[in-house]
Amino acid sequence: MQPGSPDPEKGRPSLAPSLWEAALFGCCPRCGERTLFGGVVKFAPCCSACQLDYERFNVGDGPAAFLTLIIGALVTGLAIWLDASLRPPFWVHILLWVPITIGSVLGGLRVSKALLMIAEYRNKAGEAGLRK
Repeated sequence: MQPGSPDPEKGRPSLAPSLWEAALFGCCPRCGERTLFGGVVKFAPCCSACQLDYERFNVGDGPAAFLTLIIGALVTGLAIWLDASLRPPFWVHILLWVPITIGSVLGGLRVSKALLMIAEYRNKAGEAGLRK
């Protein structure tokens, strides 16, 4: 191996993390290193440990709409319950529900995107195409 080149065995655990553990911690589906994300919810171009190309996977925007609807319904229900039971001032709702909503959507989106990508890798899924 040449100096400076990535070590394909680096970070390769003896047991691959479970699907949920890998999604929760943003682990590479091949080597298990925590290199899946380059930003809050943006995938890195590739794994810095094993060089798996993350750009070849197509997770899409499906998790975003699904999570936003579910979290929006939950937060709305909780906000109505809080208002009906305690009658707090409006600013309490703003200070409470805006950060909870943003954090829940970003955290849920991160986990769901990772979950779909890891499942796609493990099942060797891909876009359908015509065979020649």
